[in-house]
Amino acid sequence: MKGDPVTDIVNLTSARCVDVGILLAGGAWALRFPAPKEIKFVAVVKGNCWLTIKDEVSPLHVKTGDVFVLPTERTFVLAGDLNAPLTDGLKLFTNAPDKIGKVGDGDDFFAVGAHLALDAERGRLLSEVLPPLLHVGSDLPEATAMRWLLEQLVKEVAADRPGAVLASGHLAQLLCIQLIRSYLEVAEPDTAGWVGALSDKRIAPALRLMHREPERAWQLGELAKEVAMSRTSFALRFKSVVGVAPLTYLLNLRMHFAEQELREGSMSVSELGLSLGYTTESAFSNAFKRTTGMAPRRYRDVFASMDRSTPHLKPAPYRRPQRALRP
Repeated sequence: MKGDPVTDIVNLTSARCVDVGILLAGGAWALRFPAPKEIKFVAVVKGNCWLTIKDEVSPLHVKTGDVFVLPTERTFVLAGDLNAPLTDGLKLFTNAPDKIGKVGDGDDFFAVGAHLALDAERGRLLSEVLPPLLHVGSDLPEATAMRWLLEQLVKEVAADRPGAVLASGHLAQLLCIQLIRSYLEVAEPDTAGWVGALSDKRIAPALRLMHREPERAWQLGELAKEVAMSRTSFALRFKSVVGVAPLTYLLNLRMHFAEQELREGSMSVSELGLSLGYTTESAFSNAFKRTTGMAPRRYRDVFASMDRSTPHLKPAPYRRPQRALRP
């Protein structure tokens, strides 16, 4: 349960690959795609194209080596020629053998892509802080890493080799890490939430301390002292940057860890409470119920029954009050 903020967020979101594909195109071509329900990654390996996203004024020119990421549900068009007739991209890939879609005349353009699904609830920690579009230029080291990861992901899923599920899961997590790193490079100084906090030289150390020792009974004055600030200045700056008070952030972080363990682990409720810094099971249970609206044992039972009935899904049986690690 201990790590740096990026590691914790990626672990909590439970990223997994749900689809991959290769696009070969040439001449005059244009593909229209429906709004992705998952985070969509596309890396251009050869050639260039135009990316047009719904509600965006100007198309984006994407060239060899670039990667773009679409975290939000908006329709988009990929085109070698903006004046070419539109082809249904979803239909093209639905019928594509070996996950290779071909359009137009020739192979001037080559791209690899993947869809990553996140946990229905905890995935919001990542998806809701990302911009509508992230364009990672070929000159950035993150683009090189993301292209390689996408290519390996396509190979693992397409070949269906032994261990492919585990390998693709790790590759999906690595893609999320590179995604966060890329966003940190371009994020504005006033970006809200934990992403903005990681870029703040005064707040980032306190954030790392809480992630490193979430079970510790941190006090406001103690955290302020660690970053050489007064209690008042630290509290005001933390809330301004992150969107919630420091100890509220710590409570929410503990509860996210607790949810993950209750859904995926085998630790008893008593052991879980102690591991998160609660001296008694009742203290932990009360905190968990106040935050999520459900007692820990009930929470575990509900998700266990859902996993047995629909093991391929990760549904959310209720909508808890909004209390993410961002405003």
